[in-house]
Amino acid sequence: MKSLSRFFAAALILLCGSVFAVEPPNIVLVMADDQGWGDMAYNGHPHLKTPNFDALAREGVRFDQFHAAAPVCSPTRGSVMTGRTPNRFGCFSWGHSLRPQEITIAEALKTAGYTSGHFGKWHLGSVQKASPVSPGASGFDEWVSAPNFFDLDPVLSVQGSAKQFKGDSSDVTVDEALKFIRRCAEKKQRFFAVVWFGSPHSPHYALAADQEAYAGLPKQQQNFYGEITAMDRAFGQLRQELRELDLRDNTLLWYCSDNGALPKVGSTGGRRGHKGQIYEGGLLVPALLEWPAVLREPKVITTPCVTSDIYPTVLGIAGVTMEKQPPLDGIDLMPLLSGQETKRGRPVGFWETGRKGISTPSAEWMAELLAAQNRGEEPNDTVRIRPDAGSIGEPVSLVEFPGHAAWLDWPWKLHRIEHPNTHDVTWELFNLASDPDESRVLLSEQPERVPEMQKALEDWLGSVARSLNGEDY
Repeated sequence: MKSLSRFFAAALILLCGSVFAVEPPNIVLVMADDQGWGDMAYNGHPHLKTPNFDALAREGVRFDQFHAAAPVCSPTRGSVMTGRTPNRFGCFSWGHSLRPQEITIAEALKTAGYTSGHFGKWHLGSVQKASPVSPGASGFDEWVSAPNFFDLDPVLSVQGSAKQFKGDSSDVTVDEALKFIRRCAEKKQRFFAVVWFGSPHSPHYALAADQEAYAGLPKQQQNFYGEITAMDRAFGQLRQELRELDLRDNTLLWYCSDNGALPKVGSTGGRRGHKGQIYEGGLLVPALLEWPAVLREPKVITTPCVTSDIYPTVLGIAGVTMEKQPPLDGIDLMPLLSGQETKRGRPVGFWETGRKGISTPSAEWMAELLAAQNRGEEPNDTVRIRPDAGSIGEPVSLVEFPGHAAWLDWPWKLHRIEHPNTHDVTWELFNLASDPDESRVLLSEQPERVPEMQKALEDWLGSVARSLNGEDY
């Protein structure tokens, strides 16, 4: 591996015909857990109050067509870490891990002199000391992390040592991230911080004060909306402190969710489907960004983007190129953000295989770890440590792709649904510009377009299967 960042003591950013000389920025990636596209006041929610998110939506970059790489949490988080669709490295569903063979964004930025920290939900492997897929084993210098979502008064892993915290989970997460950021600011050390909330994942337990704004609504909604209110408050505190530390101008702050809306309580903004599904309701998420030193005017991006884009965008900004980089599915979004381009250069593929998730009961596991370490013991449970995370497994077919896949080539979205036993394939085609809720199948109306998109999708699925089989390493 090598970094080209030493040639970027100052990054020259071309923006709308002007050149700005700036140091590579600090980078903060923030992610919600199960917040749908419509679960924001700025996206028209009738009850939610999200003043801090709304402020960034007005002042920074608002993405209106931002997608999670998968319709559930762990795979999407893996896409952020790698820039790759998660089936390439066997992260099929919730509770599945990274492969240690993958190059992570933290490892890549380390070559450019960044100090990195992970705070909050991990869900890409164990958070115990011996794990090959802990945040520390994945490139993070500091970490205060949970194996899955977490709620009030959580027990978190501080570099492998369990510690009891008090308060709302979002406040705790940001408080720990800000301690790291302050230390870096004191040392004038460029930093990369990943801040992954455990909210608003169910079950929902909001502080009484955060429920008050929703008095009169059913209790379930008070707790769900209250968790988002707490998350909004914590995000506002993060943004405010970046300003007070004089870091805001040259910090890239990027927010999104890990999958689409929860059924029943969440809002898709009217899109079809919900968490767990490849339709837009399961993939479309709120997303916001700011980098005031370079992106000086508010803007709305209506071009489709995906969480896999975060890795190549960040590495491009930091001036980093990695040797032996396996195939990426994401693209560098700076040409879109700068206004140099208005269309996406590559379609987006999705593939939900239907494989089951792996139970990761964070509260139970962390309580047990805390009790064991208080007794002077260090558990070595292989189920929790995941020593087999790097195993490739039996090769999968390069011609059969069970489950639900889709190919988004705006405005067209082609669905491929393969029965896991008979391998019969059903196709659906939608025009998202005129039919955002994917209700009118247009296969017969597009006789020339369909075969081309079918071939592109199946070629991509074959590429993903080859990666899964270990051909990238």
